[in-house]
Amino acid sequence: MTITSFGPANRIARSAETHPLTWRLRDDGEPVWLDEYQAKDGYAAARKALAQMSQDDIVQTVKDAGLKGRGGAGFPTGVKWGLMPKDESMDIRYLLCNADEMEPNTWKDRMLMEQQPHLLIEGMLISARALKAYRGYIFLRGEYTTAARNLNRAVEEAKAAGLLGKNILGSGFDFELFVHTGAGRYICGEETALINSLEGRRANPRSKPPFPAAVGVWGKPTCVNNVETLCNVPAIVGNGIDWYKSLAREGSEDHGTKLMGFSGKVKNPGLWELPFGVTARELFEDYAGGMRDGFRLKCWQPGGAGTGFLLPEHLDAQMYAGGIAKVGTRMGTGLAMAVDDSVNMVSLLRNMEEFFARESCGFCTPCRDGLPWSVKLLRALEKGQGREGDIETLLGLVGFLGPGKTFCAHAPGAVEPLGSAIKYFRPEFEAGIAATGSDALRPNLAKPIHEPIVIGA
Repeated sequence: MTITSFGPANRIARSAETHPLTWRLRDDGEPVWLDEYQAKDGYAAARKALAQMSQDDIVQTVKDAGLKGRGGAGFPTGVKWGLMPKDESMDIRYLLCNADEMEPNTWKDRMLMEQQPHLLIEGMLISARALKAYRGYIFLRGEYTTAARNLNRAVEEAKAAGLLGKNILGSGFDFELFVHTGAGRYICGEETALINSLEGRRANPRSKPPFPAAVGVWGKPTCVNNVETLCNVPAIVGNGIDWYKSLAREGSEDHGTKLMGFSGKVKNPGLWELPFGVTARELFEDYAGGMRDGFRLKCWQPGGAGTGFLLPEHLDAQMYAGGIAKVGTRMGTGLAMAVDDSVNMVSLLRNMEEFFARESCGFCTPCRDGLPWSVKLLRALEKGQGREGDIETLLGLVGFLGPGKTFCAHAPGAVEPLGSAIKYFRPEFEAGIAATGSDALRPNLAKPIHEPIVIGA
């Protein structure tokens, strides 16, 4: 895994002024433990927040800095914090860190937790102070065993140093922190499904309202934030609003920096902390080094498997939410994937939709039945056994499973790449239709398919 800087790869050293998330990283990739972290100004922002700032001051600072969620949705963090109740009698509140990083092609949070566990702990400590939360949980993807080991060690270090527990640093503020490993479900990335899983229930999303800020884990006010989001908090508190806003490139409506990456058959796959507003072309050419010899860029996804495909001519888009929206999709997690010219899009989409169908919680009908239906059609097209009308049926499913049509955002994210792939590469889907004549028409959306659809067969 590569971590580089704002300039061309490996040329400019990271610094606290320009790389708030990564400047403390060790060149050997080993974790930054407590002594080294504190020697690099670690927990200075927490000391400032506990000794010099009120809870409302911290919330307002984060709100004014314009920090947005880094898990993919991009909701303003300070606004979300402000939804927590003001009633002082509600003294049991929780802060949950969403570390269930199961989006295919996304590994940014893993790097932060494995190599800088104390940055996350400090971010949660400051955030808990702002939210008046007395207990926090890091809900961690079960497969992240190294991250779990490093986080648990860092939590014990922080406890021993008086940075967690009772009367932290003599401030009168109490905060306990626990690492909770999940059982491995993609749907736990949805905050209310995460809450259900933490409570020991089935990981189904909850109906909203009430929102977690009012009724969350165990019925108490709860705030759920992503790992990278929380890791931004210490630098904002420590360095101020104007500094944070100055980090982004001109033209970006988002502030600060973002962990971005490129995978696929590129020369230098990796992960970099970059200012919002860099172009995808800079990320692809200057950092990822372009395609490997012998391969040509066919298309790319800007931020995980749940974002739409874009073409090479879209590489000049700026990497921030609004910049990617201008070319027709979402920035998502900011970790892009290059698809080379040897890849058949039908096979790629069949693989993706199998994952999304398997990971559906099964709560709502469009997602539970629609995603396996798309898999069935894509398998037929992949084998050259598709029928006239299959592509129209797939596009119908894209519409029926789109935003606002299902209980949560799982299905809309699952079908976004499918719709964009058909839009840009329809001939590849048409090539899978067998010449069987009009008498073999696939039933349309008004006529359900009755034979069983088995995922994983």
